[in-house]
Amino acid sequence: MTSKFNLETFLAKYPYTLQLIEENNINPHLLSDIYDDYLILTHAYQNHGDFIANILRSQKSIHTVKSRMKDPDGLIEKVIRKTADRKEKYGDDFEFTIENYKEEINDLIGIRVIHIFKEQWQEIHEFITKTWKVIEITANVREGDNIENFKNLNIEVRSRASGYRSVHYLVEFYPTNRKVIAEIQVRTIFEEGYGEIDHQLRYSHTDIPEILKSNLLLFNRIIGSVDEMASLIYTLEKDWCEKEASYKNMIEKQQQEINQLKALIK
Repeated sequence: MTSKFNLETFLAKYPYTLQLIEENNINPHLLSDIYDDYLILTHAYQNHGDFIANILRSQKSIHTVKSRMKDPDGLIEKVIRKTADRKEKYGDDFEFTIENYKEEINDLIGIRVIHIFKEQWQEIHEFITKTWKVIEITANVREGDNIENFKNLNIEVRSRASGYRSVHYLVEFYPTNRKVIAEIQVRTIFEEGYGEIDHQLRYSHTDIPEILKSNLLLFNRIIGSVDEMASLIYTLEKDWCEKEASYKNMIEKQQQEINQLKALIK
């Protein structure tokens, strides 16, 4: 059977990977095998992703849920890029194969969870950890962010120079007798906007121009301030509703007492 993977077309799309292939002695035939194997699985993986997304949509604190399958070319690019890291971890004889790539590449199924206020993360976190077997949690933050909540829950924290913020969960489940791993990314609606712009710029430039980089970091600081402002509005609205309910209850009790006194006078 002829493979659907074309190395020349792939290298035209990701020219920097040629050097990585040569440096790590990667067999192009293995890349072809992985590509074809993944194409066979994509439909099933899409169904698994949709299933997870529909469960998440039942959580009231969640604003939006998106599911996506990793692009086949994107998978091969990551296999090439991660080979050096895996050789360092497992030894120089390591190579990606159709037997191990599904275990080593954990974001073949990606779920994006968007919420509006930062305070809603706690409820979403509890929902995810109670619903699935979570094998890894990583909080991506910017240096200077408040990480107390993550530390209290023993969550690994990674400071990202780019300012990227998102909490990533690797969940394990068995839709059949074969284990499947999916990545759930949780972030605020403002962090999502920044993340999308940052992603587009980094994939459009092998090296981001300094003027774009500085403005991107400025934008990140603004996004952080907007998130804090949204949190303040959330807290004020919550306090206001609680006080309003308390005052209403007080007025009702006073009215009852007045009615009782009127009845006694009569």
